[in-house]
Amino acid sequence: MHSLLQALKTREAFWTQFRRDLHQHPETGFEELRTSERVAAKLREFGYSVHQGMAKTGVVATLKAGSGTKTLGLRADMDALPMQEISGKSWCSKTAGKFHGCGHDGHTAILLCAAEYLARHRNFNGTLRLIFQPAEELSAGGKAMLRDGLLEKSPCDALFGLHNMPGLPCGSFYFKKHAVMASSDRLNIIVSGAGAHAAMPEKGVDATLVACHIAIALQTIVSRNVSPFAQAVVTIGSIQSGEAFNIINEKAVLKLSVRALDPQVRQLLLQRIQDIARLQAESFNASAEVVHVSGSPVLINSEQETDFAIGVARELVDESLICTDMPPLMGSEDFAFLLEAHPHGAYLMVGAGDGPMVHNPGYDFNDDIIVTAAAFWCLLTQRYLQ
Repeated sequence: MHSLLQALKTREAFWTQFRRDLHQHPETGFEELRTSERVAAKLREFGYSVHQGMAKTGVVATLKAGSGTKTLGLRADMDALPMQEISGKSWCSKTAGKFHGCGHDGHTAILLCAAEYLARHRNFNGTLRLIFQPAEELSAGGKAMLRDGLLEKSPCDALFGLHNMPGLPCGSFYFKKHAVMASSDRLNIIVSGAGAHAAMPEKGVDATLVACHIAIALQTIVSRNVSPFAQAVVTIGSIQSGEAFNIINEKAVLKLSVRALDPQVRQLLLQRIQDIARLQAESFNASAEVVHVSGSPVLINSEQETDFAIGVARELVDESLICTDMPPLMGSEDFAFLLEAHPHGAYLMVGAGDGPMVHNPGYDFNDDIIVTAAAFWCLLTQRYLQ
């Protein structure tokens, strides 16, 4: 066992309990008030310089050691999901309709565990910045921190982030260069027709019918406009139109989730959705407005930082627990905003073993990976800031 794993093992029980406390008190995007206060208090206790309030509830901590000029940034997300937990654990959420269904409580505990060790030993040479981000689930927290001047006020030479992943061997590390997670765009298509009595359809323009034709036509984008060698998803998650059986509806709304692993494919999808919605509606004498509700870019890892992180993992664990070319994921992650603004960094997955997938109401973070992932952060810091 690596000496870092042995050293951190002595604090495993404490950080497990800390994580479970966060789990019992989940807070969703930009509402992480208790969480950020607990995080900031611990960091100050360890001796970090702490800045609170970036993107409302974000926390940025800085620790310097030696005379080195390089700066390393490590990021963890803090927010919970707006869903009900059914894990049955004794430390389950105490807040109805909210729970840490993606493991951000664990990510926070991992980074704090590493922060404690690094502050006690200061066995690195340079500047360490720890970024605790709100609202990752809203695809908005990273962008908000950048807007508040994260990289100007707290510049970094490299940025790293990680995520737990059920279904991968416990304590394993998965890496990929270039595009690793998809862009995510949330769109609403608002169809406008003309209302009428259901018995006199010729007197109106049926927005419900138009919405259905748009929905069918949108399914041709991936199959006919995107290369078979590219990956893309256009999902219509909701069609809403009227409530009564005897009314021709004048309004209909389609809600879309759009994902791609290539920035150019992303732009193609967004443009084709605009064109199809508008022209399909016009063919029925209706109109369609496409509203871009939110979006996050493709998460792209740099080659240099990914190779560096792989080397760190190889020092820490056996080669059998390392994958250097994981399949890309169509899920999204707003750490992509940080890497888009500062393309010198990498995002990796830490295997969480068997259990329900993230965003499942029965999910719970596997506390067995706290020490392993924290040791990775410590060793990465020591090697980057030599």
